[in-house]
Amino acid sequence: MDFKQPVPGDVLVWHDPKGVPHNALRTVNWGTCINLVLVSGDENKKDQYGRQIEHQTSISHVSQNKTHGFNWRWPGEKQNPYTPPISA
Repeated sequence: MDFKQPVPGDVLVWHDPKGVPHNALRTVNWGTCINLVLVSGDENKKDQYGRQIEHQTSISHVSQNKTHGFNWRWPGEKQNPYTPPISA
């Protein structure tokens, strides 16, 4: 895969731990991980400026993190499928 590294301000899709997608902006690159900023998905997190901003750190690309959540992808890329936990 010809992997394009995102630069600050690039619009990406971040999947929260439940796999729900959110639009996000890349802020910094730490090699294999990046940091993102996004508008909170929680409608109750409001202040006088509107919906609050959240930061996510050390996020891996979907190709490096095979789980369904807590990763990022480019718009148009496929999300990793949900895999249920394996019981011990």
